[in-house]
Amino acid sequence: MSLMANVAKGQDKPAVTERIGKFVRESRAELRKVTWPNRQELITYTAVVIVSTAICALFLGVVDLIFAQLLGLLGRI
Repeated sequence: MSLMANVAKGQDKPAVTERIGKFVRESRAELRKVTWPNRQELITYTAVVIVSTAICALFLGVVDLIFAQLLGLLGRI
């Protein structure tokens, strides 16, 4: 019987240990369905993340520098 059916009938919720056990069982079942990357894919994905992060950091640094210069010019006026 589902949790909602129990609550609808006025019955108590399952014990905390039962809910934790159910959560662990369902989590393990979902993790078994995951297709994990092999070593080469992992290296490639990691490189993509590092390069993307560096590009974003560079872009934000340049934008920050431009705004800092503009605000500096406005402060002098």
